[in-house]
Amino acid sequence: MATSLNRRTFLAISATTVMGGVAGTAGLAALAPKAQANDRSVKPDRVVPTFCELCFWKCGVLAYVKDEKVVKLEGNPKHPLSNGKLCPRGTGGIGALYDSDRLKRPLIRTRLNGEEKWREVSWEEALAFTAQRLSEVKAKYGAKSIALYSHGHGGAFFKTLLKGLGSTNIVAPSNDQCRGPRESGFELTYGVGVGSVETIDTPHARCIAFIGSHLGENMHNTAVQDMSAASARGASFITVDPRFSIMAGKSKYWLPIKPGTDTALLLAWANVLIEEGLYQKDFVANNVEGFEQFKAHVKDKTPEWAYIETGIEPTVIRETARELARNAPAAFVHPGRHVVWYGNDTQRSRAIAIVNALLGNWGKKGGFYLPQTLNVPGYPTPPLPKGEGYQPRQTFPLAAAPCAYDVCDASAKQGDDAPRVHAWIVYGCNVPLTLPNTARTIEAMNALDFVVVVDTMPAEVTGYADVVLPENTYLERYDDLDTTPYRVPFVALRQPVVQSLHDTKPGWWIAKQLGEKLGLGAFFPWQDAEDYLSTRLAKANLSFSDLRRDGVIVGKAEPIYDDSPTQTFKTPSKKIELFSKTMADAGLPPMPEYEAPEEPPPGYFRLLFGRSPVHTFSRTTNNPALLEVVPENELWLNAEMARVLGLEAGTKVMLENQDSVKTGPITLKVTERIRQDCVYMVHGFGREDRRLTRGYKRGASDARLTTRVKRDPVMGGTGMNVNFVTLYRWKEA
Repeated sequence: MATSLNRRTFLAISATTVMGGVAGTAGLAALAPKAQANDRSVKPDRVVPTFCELCFWKCGVLAYVKDEKVVKLEGNPKHPLSNGKLCPRGTGGIGALYDSDRLKRPLIRTRLNGEEKWREVSWEEALAFTAQRLSEVKAKYGAKSIALYSHGHGGAFFKTLLKGLGSTNIVAPSNDQCRGPRESGFELTYGVGVGSVETIDTPHARCIAFIGSHLGENMHNTAVQDMSAASARGASFITVDPRFSIMAGKSKYWLPIKPGTDTALLLAWANVLIEEGLYQKDFVANNVEGFEQFKAHVKDKTPEWAYIETGIEPTVIRETARELARNAPAAFVHPGRHVVWYGNDTQRSRAIAIVNALLGNWGKKGGFYLPQTLNVPGYPTPPLPKGEGYQPRQTFPLAAAPCAYDVCDASAKQGDDAPRVHAWIVYGCNVPLTLPNTARTIEAMNALDFVVVVDTMPAEVTGYADVVLPENTYLERYDDLDTTPYRVPFVALRQPVVQSLHDTKPGWWIAKQLGEKLGLGAFFPWQDAEDYLSTRLAKANLSFSDLRRDGVIVGKAEPIYDDSPTQTFKTPSKKIELFSKTMADAGLPPMPEYEAPEEPPPGYFRLLFGRSPVHTFSRTTNNPALLEVVPENELWLNAEMARVLGLEAGTKVMLENQDSVKTGPITLKVTERIRQDCVYMVHGFGREDRRLTRGYKRGASDARLTTRVKRDPVMGGTGMNVNFVTLYRWKEA
């Protein structure tokens, strides 16, 4: 058996590439229930509470089971993140469980007669081989040569595994490809981030401004419920977006801003609040550091100045600033979520944080609440080694975590330099379609000595793996406890609803087995998941049986508002820092500065992308239940631009970016609801892997067109809205 394959070829998991097998597949189709949608007519044998994994909000779910098959999912009324409701994609969990394309048993890449094949193996062989290869890499290059790519709640046990090995190279796209700049911006200003779930008191807000935040399309359950409550109470909304989004349709004001100029608008709002004396003066006097410096900084950032940059009329800028001020402190600028746009993203998030400080809304009803956490001690284990790994602050002076993008770079051979990372453990993370520049990511994976992937589906990343370990779906497994900081303290349980399908295993079991084979058993001393969870809960005087019965335990709620005149913040000055000495000491602008975006080349449009309310990235674009609702993405193009190009609605077009990368076909949506200088598509479609029998070739992939990034100089985020595309009528080859 080959133990190392340089220059991997993409290896699909199909009947033609899998040799032999340790278990037959006959009869597996019979496992799928006849009713794969939620069936209201069936009386269940039992109802099991757990929490969802169709996205990462972790809503409480009640699973209805009949004849050992899940027939319905609905929101758990006792869980504070669901309140008895599920979002559209959450109800698609049954599709994930019974997807016939699921990974079904462990696979090892091997070579036979010069041809690469997958070989079905036992768990014992797959785990022994994985442990052997990780040990060899560690012995040859050191622990820091091993990295973990993790996305999702179940990755916690693999983080323990990597730390036990002595590596700190734990990375997640949720940092430098999503909300990392937002957290940095708020931490630099307030000393804390806004977390996930965001600590915004939406239900009690009287005015909310959304900066490129597609709430309603980015369907986070509680966030949408909260927004509906605010709307019912008469709150006004301001949506700043080049596209007339669902949120724009609910708003009093829609500001169709020129892409990349949001910081100019925010500085102009600050100018109006200060120059017209509309800011919360007592709050600022008692809680803010650097006000006079910031006042001078925005003195010339007038609405007339911002109009030239943003295209938003000065009267509208003034009206919207006054709308926020009129409702303060029960008003806020939403901090956003996917905020890696143009490279200056931490500074834009700092500007959002500062406008909120002028509105005096921190700790206030209708502003930012103070979250609570139910403290559940960990399972007693020996201290983990300090570890070694990539040091992000050597490049980005205020980075809080290693960047997934840089660890990928450190994995690719560059010139005569030896690669610094030689092995990846990938958990629940389809890296080729998650990181910018798919070709670069594949080049890095080809340079690695070893790749092991833990997943439920044959995502593109599995095609470049040496070992594939099939995990249970969330409806078949325990995971670690969830104690997300929120308005009330709570602990929630993910537990098996039905027995494991196929030859799949839970992540906790896979990590524990690997740990024991690598000599790291001391970090996994528990017998099984129930021992681990019940021991943790007992230390918090909580009942495991109660948690299994209800799915959640809610603790005593403490006040979430602070109406005292003076608050204490976790910044160096103990105040909200409009002027950041930390930034200045790092050689960075201490106050947000506007940077004009690069203009598209002639004939090109700026490529923007976002979310669908029924899909989560590429994670759900093979889900039979969800594809029935939204089967593919479309390309939004302004109606006048379509007329100029001679293209009609429904036309299939091909996209080509500034680096001559092409993708398509994709169906054209001709609309007045988008500016003329940009196009828009939903992320996650355009799968090019035939193993995904439903998602294959549906729509087009924005990820493959994202070949350029602009790095955030503060924390290393990858601004991705810096790519441009042109389009042509699609012609069949």
